[in-house]
Amino acid sequence: MSASVTLFEDIFQISSLNPEGKKFDKVNRIAGTGTSFQTSLLLDTNSQIYPLAAGERITLVLASTLSLTGSPDDGGYNQSIAGGRDQVGSLADQYEYVMHGKVFVYKHLGDGRVEIQASYGGLLMRLEGEHKVLNKIQPDGRLYLLIKKG
Repeated sequence: MSASVTLFEDIFQISSLNPEGKKFDKVNRIAGTGTSFQTSLLLDTNSQIYPLAAGERITLVLASTLSLTGSPDDGGYNQSIAGGRDQVGSLADQYEYVMHGKVFVYKHLGDGRVEIQASYGGLLMRLEGEHKVLNKIQPDGRLYLLIKKG
């Protein structure tokens, strides 16, 4: 993966599902901790499309584009032309679950820590960790979230 594409990557251990109770039939909120950077994650996923369970591990990537060459995109995804003009495929081809969204909160918590909140069409993510680990993610920036199990 190109460094210019990947904004953040870690393996998360899912500690619980719906820690505040289940609010929607087809949505689970997963809570987990990153194994490399000790980041804290709360993430809404479509449980019908991509079921996850407490105790599972997922690889989570935040990326600026799906293009393997790092070229910017318009935020749209068309499966029939996933490789785009470069025809080398897409970062999405390497993952099982992909969402596109926007950062709406970027808060400095002190002691070098930040909280980032993003919305993926109403499915929410809160990621908290060291600023030096999350510094490639921009306030109000658009980003892709990509997940695979294991």
